[in-house]
Amino acid sequence: MKLNLPLILWLTGISVLVLFTSSVFRHELFNSSGDLAFFDQGVYLISQGQTPISSIEGFNVLADHAAWILYFVALLYKIYPSVYWLFGIQSGALALGAIPTYFLALQAGLKASQAVAIVVAYLLYPVIYNSDLADFHPDTIAVPALLSAVLAARKKKTLWFILSILLVLSCKSVLALTITAMGCWLFWFENRRLYGAIAIISGVAWFVIADGIIIPFVGGEAASINRHLYRYSYLGSSFGNIGEIILFHPQVLLQNLFSPINLEYLILLFSPVIWGLIPKYLDPLIVAIPCILLNLLATQNSQKNLVLHYSLPAIPFLMLALIKSLAAGKAWLQQKRAIVMWSLVGFLALGKYTLFTSSYIRYWDTWQATREAIALVKTPDSVLTIDIITPHLTHRNLISFQYNNLVKLEELNNFHYFLFNIRHPGWSVSAEQLDNLVKLMKNQSEFELKYQRDNVYLFERKS
Repeated sequence: MKLNLPLILWLTGISVLVLFTSSVFRHELFNSSGDLAFFDQGVYLISQGQTPISSIEGFNVLADHAAWILYFVALLYKIYPSVYWLFGIQSGALALGAIPTYFLALQAGLKASQAVAIVVAYLLYPVIYNSDLADFHPDTIAVPALLSAVLAARKKKTLWFILSILLVLSCKSVLALTITAMGCWLFWFENRRLYGAIAIISGVAWFVIADGIIIPFVGGEAASINRHLYRYSYLGSSFGNIGEIILFHPQVLLQNLFSPINLEYLILLFSPVIWGLIPKYLDPLIVAIPCILLNLLATQNSQKNLVLHYSLPAIPFLMLALIKSLAAGKAWLQQKRAIVMWSLVGFLALGKYTLFTSSYIRYWDTWQATREAIALVKTPDSVLTIDIITPHLTHRNLISFQYNNLVKLEELNNFHYFLFNIRHPGWSVSAEQLDNLVKLMKNQSEFELKYQRDNVYLFERKS
C-alpha cells in the first residue's frame, strides 16, 4: 500500500499553524480568561521552584485535576517563561492526533485515500478547533495519547502502551474513567487481554489516588468538591452520595439525563461524523461513554455543546468508529471527496472561527491603551485588575480579578499595581464599581496614576 505520510505531515503542520495562530490572536485580542491565567500562573510558579498555589483560584494547581503533566510543561518555562508555550503545546497536541489516526486507518485496511479522508475528518471535527480557542487545558494533550495507546495495543507494543496511558492520566484525573473504559473495550472487544487489564488497573488506581488522596491533600476537601462535584450537586455532595443515588434512586439520574438540551448536545456531537456511525460498528464508543455521560449529567450547560473542551476524550473513539465502519464497507460515505466535503460543512457550521468577526473584537476600541498600560507594569509585584487582563500578567505570586465589592482602602493593601478598564470591566466587576474605585484612588496620595487613556487606568502604590 502506498503511504501518503508526507501529505499527512503537511496537513498536520498546516493544522498546527492554524490552531496556534488562532489561539494567539484570540489571546492578544483580550479574550482569554481565568482558565488560562490559572494554568499559566501555576506553571510559572513551578518553573520558579515555588509551590504552585494560584491566586486566581486560591489553591494548588494540582487540586484542580491532579494534572502532574504541568511539572513537565514547567521545564519549558525554565528556558523562557511565556504563555505561548501553552498555546504551542495545545495546538501541537490537537494536530498531532492526525498521525496515529492515519496509522490506525491503514492498520484497519482502509484505502490510502480513505485514510487521508479520516485524517481530514479528525482535523475538521469542530471540537478540535473550538477546544484550541478555549484558553488552555491539559486535556488536549490526552487526545493524541489516547489514539497512540490504541495503536500500541493493536501492535502489541507494551511499553509504548503504558507510556501512552500514563500520559493520558497525567493530564486530568477524570480521564482515569476513560482509561478504565478503554481497558474494558480492549479486553472484551479487541481481544487484547493484557492491555485491557493494564488499562483497567491503571485507571481505577489513578482515580482512587488522584481524587481520594492527592486532590484533597494539596487543596483540601473543599477544593476537591468544588472542582469536581458542584456540576452534579443534585446527585449528592460526595462520591459516596453519588454512588447511592445511582444504585438506589436511579430515577433522579434519569430525570436529568433525558432533556431537550441533552438531545441537542448529542445531535451536535454526532452530526459531523454521522455518516460513519453504523450501529454494528459502534463498539469503540464504549470508551466515550464516561466523557459523554459526564457531560449529559452535568448541570452546567457549558458541557453540553461543542464550543468548549469537554467532549475531547470522545473524539478518538468517534474516529475509530468511523474507521471500523469504513473498513467493513458499510459507512454511508465511502469516497474521500464526499467525506472531506461533509467534514468541511460540519466545521463551517459548528466551528468558532466566526467569533473573530464578532465577539472576539469587542475590546478593539481600548486595545492600544490596554497594551500600553500593561507594558508599564515592569515588576513582578502584585496586581489587581480585571478578568480579561489577568492572563497577560500572571507571572507573579499575586494577581486577582476578584473584587468582592471592594470599597475600603485597607482592602487594597495587598496590591501594588491596579489596572482597570472601565469601558470593558469583564464579568467580575461592574463599570460603576470600577469608576467609584478610580475616583477613590485619585483622591488618595498613596496611589500614583501612571496611565490614563480610553477609560483605561493604571495606578501604582507609592513606595
